[in-house]
Amino acid sequence: MHDRAQQTGAAAGPDDGHRWAELADLVLIISREIQFRRYTDEQAVHLSQSEGMVMRYLKSDPDATPSRIAAATGLQRTNLSTVLRGLEQKGFIERHAHSDDGRGVTVHATERGLSNSVLVRQEWATTLSEAADHDTQDLDATLALLAAVEAGLTRERPRIRATRPATES
Repeated sequence: MHDRAQQTGAAAGPDDGHRWAELADLVLIISREIQFRRYTDEQAVHLSQSEGMVMRYLKSDPDATPSRIAAATGLQRTNLSTVLRGLEQKGFIERHAHSDDGRGVTVHATERGLSNSVLVRQEWATTLSEAADHDTQDLDATLALLAAVEAGLTRERPRIRATRPATES
């Protein structure tokens, strides 16, 4: 017997749209619930959603340029500049000149930023594990599905174009 839960695209059943909407609702609710929680470890520093996205990206690209960070996170460059300043003030990142003329910059996570990421992820793991009564039976399948959804959303993200004011003639 074919499992309808595995169907996607044109072969999807009539109620699959409802189920995908339920998944989206649950993901948003879970995300918000995680954000509501205060950390049990006093050393863990709460980050904004945008700051967290930048720190997660820096794990995969430790010598990132602001352009690569903006493209990978979907943040506009002006917003990214604000986020980077905040992370710098918290001591979580450093910017280093990388070109001969000093205009090119790379962004690096500091040891403090990296250790905060580890600490916060441990807090999240504990919170979610306890919320699920430590049931890991479907955890691998859930991780695979959510990773596929994240990759698809990222791949299909509308590209942000810089708009410039029209020049006067």
